[in-house]
Formats: sequence, C-alpha cells, structure tokens
Amino acid sequence: MKKFKKITGWLHLWLGLAVGLILIIVALTGSLLTFEQELEPILFKKREVVLPAGQRLPADSLIHIANSVFANSQVSRMIIPQDSTRSVEARIGTKGEKGLKVAYINPYNGQILYKGAYTQLFYQQVRSLHRYLFLGATGKIITGISCFITLFMVISGLVIWWPANKRAIKQRFKIKWNASGKRLNWDLHAVTGFYLSIILLCITLTGFVWSYDWADRLIYQLADGKKIEKTDKIKNIAKGKNIKPGVYQAMMVQTDSIYPYPGSVAFNIPAKGALAVTVQKEPEASRVRQIDAAYFDSHTGKLLSTLPYNKLTTGDKIRRMILTIHTGSLLGWPTKLLYLFTALFTASLPVTGFLMWFGKQKKSKLHDQDFLSKK
Repeated sequence: MKKFKKITGWLHLWLGLAVGLILIIVALTGSLLTFEQELEPILFKKREVVLPAGQRLPADSLIHIANSVFANSQVSRMIIPQDSTRSVEARIGTKGEKGLKVAYINPYNGQILYKGAYTQLFYQQVRSLHRYLFLGATGKIITGISCFITLFMVISGLVIWWPANKRAIKQRFKIKWNASGKRLNWDLHAVTGFYLSIILLCITLTGFVWSYDWADRLIYQLADGKKIEKTDKIKNIAKGKNIKPGVYQAMMVQTDSIYPYPGSVAFNIPAKGALAVTVQKEPEASRVRQIDAAYFDSHTGKLLSTLPYNKLTTGDKIRRMILTIHTGSLLGWPTKLLYLFTALFTASLPVTGFLMWFGKQKKSKLHDQDFLSKK
C-alpha cells in the first residue's frame, strides 16, 4: 500500500505540474461562465437592458430590422426574452467563411443597440478560452487530455488523502488554521480538496461531453440503449418563395397557444427556404433546459409538427442537463455559489501543489548541504 501511494503521489505531483497553467485558465474562465446570465446585463447594460415602452414590435418587424443590419446576411436565430426589460438578440449569417454575426435590438422602437461578430462577444471569448484556449482544434485536444488528467488528479488526490492509520483520521477532516505555513498549505490543498471532490468529479466528467464525441454517444447508449437517432429535417409543405405577411408573429402566437406558459421564444430560421422554421420556448426559470419546440411552414406559418420536452427520450433529457450540471446552475444560486468556490479553489490547486513540491525540494537541498558539511 505504501508503494502504491508513493507511485500515485509521484504521478499526482508531476501531472499536476504539467497541467497546472491549463487548470488555472479553465477554472477561472469556468467561474466567470457560472454567472454568465447574471453578469451580462450588469457588464453590458447598454446592449442588454431596455426601458419598456408600450408593446413590443411584432416578430416580423424585428426580423426585418435584423435582416437589414448586415448586407447580404439573414437572421438564422432570434431570441425574444420573457423579461420585458431585456433586448432581443439576433444571430445573423452562419459560422462559415463570413462568420456568425450578432445584433441586439430594442424591441420597443427597433433601435440597434449593438452589432458585431458573435465570436467577439465577451462571453464567447471566455467560452473559447475555456474550451479551446484560443487554439481551435489543437486547444480542444489539449483541454480534452487535461480533462483526463484532472479526473486522475481527483481520484489520486483521494488516495493520497486517505489516512494511514486511525490516529491520522481526525486531522484529515479539518484544517488546522493555527498550524505552520507548510501544514496549513497542505490542509488547504488536501482537506478542502476532499470536501469538494464530488463537485470536481461532476465538473470533470460532464466536461468530457464537449471534448469527445464518444462521451456524447455514451449518454444515449446508457440512457436509451441505442445510438443517437438522426432526425430528418422537416420541410415546408407550401411551394414557392413568397412569404405570407405576419408569418413569424403568427408562429409566435401559435407557439404560445401550444405551450401556454411565460417564457423566452427563439426562432431558428434555416438558410434553405425549403426547410421549416423551428420555434423553441423555454421558461426563463428553467434549470434543466426544458425547451419545447414547434415546427412551422416558413412561407405560410402553418403548424407542421411539435416536440414538447416531455416527449424527449431519457438520453435527450440527460444531455440537456449536462450543461446545468457542468456550470452549477442545476439548483440555482446555492449550487452556483458552491461551483464558484470550487472553481476558485481548483485554480489555487496548482499553486498550493507547487508550494508543497518547492518546500520538499528546499528541505531536500538543506538536508544534502547539512550532510556534506558533516562529512
């Protein structure tokens, strides 16, 4: 057992030092992403917050305004929030050569509050750094490998923490605040790590989904007993290119009738005119991405199909929960605060780990010098 612990400790040390900087970056960006919804209207009030003034403009008017923001680029997604004090977000174009763009619109007077590249939004930059380290596909590989190493670090940390005898049990469960700097550093690293290990495991395991396709497939295989089913894209019934006036507002009214609860509404408008428009509705208080969907003929606004949340497979429901588990928003503020503390603590682990290693190196050097002087 001692030999196993020694090998585990050696791997824990050097792997920790190897991914230390990456762990700090991912943890700190993760702490920012945990409170994305709360911070955006505070940090970017000019584009996010509006003063309600009468009725909102019809959905068709908002889409028409968004389509005029960038030349030769059409709206691909428009989000109308439930909150009357929030602006409408329109994503314009695609992720192809020209890149996806975004515009924020005052829904009461049609004023463009902000326009620019979607990838240049602050939180999209944070997300890119968190997932890809600004290195694209290479960064995804690096963070994916780091995810495996972090999983090993959590498990190996528990092995190292495990008390060697009954006398050591008590000190493993509490931090000795009046101890020496070296002992306090060890307690902060190991004891706090023990208490937060479950949260760290949740964050790490859910992180695999964004790094590896097999992790995504595994969810469906375990939950549904089969692979992810590819659904055929729903096509329009009406032929031609003419679009009926007021078609998008009609879609929104029908969606509210099918799903009669307060919530945000998102229009997903395909670039190909032969495909149906998907309208999604979600309660803003939803913590598991409880999205209901309806599909409409893009020319006439006729309802073609519906897909309520309760009709999704277990695999689909679990997959939608992954993000809320990963960010800590599953149970609201209590878990968000816990995740924030865990993220900040995780960022400190490479520092406290390095200090422990440095302390041992210093002690070893002093021991060697003392030995040579006696000799």
